[in-house]
Amino acid sequence: MYNQNAKSMYQTNQVLTASPKKLVTLLLEGSVKNLKLAKIYIEKKHYEQSNKALIKHQDIILELQRTLDFEAGGEVAQNLELMYDYLIEQAIRANVHKDVTIIDHSIEIVQGILESWIQIEV
Repeated sequence: MYNQNAKSMYQTNQVLTASPKKLVTLLLEGSVKNLKLAKIYIEKKHYEQSNKALIKHQDIILELQRTLDFEAGGEVAQNLELMYDYLIEQAIRANVHKDVTIIDHSIEIVQGILESWIQIEV
């Protein structure tokens, strides 16, 4: 119990003190984590848990989409919006069809975005 409480406090503190770049990094990492969990749950036929993980992934992507700055980001922000739309559609398809290949593809996309984001100087 104590370890879980300490972990939760650490994670909360990490988010509250993070820079905007770090927050986006944490969100993208959370998206990948939930996609990987959804894949594991589908493979084990734990469909309720896979549904929850895919919804968390969608919520993260929606939050990233809401925070896009089209004025400053221009074409990059527009491309990210299209990519985020695609990822949400794919999550819905993966959830309906219980298709891990869709999830694998989404993991690749989000990891690519994450790797690019990490390299950006902010």
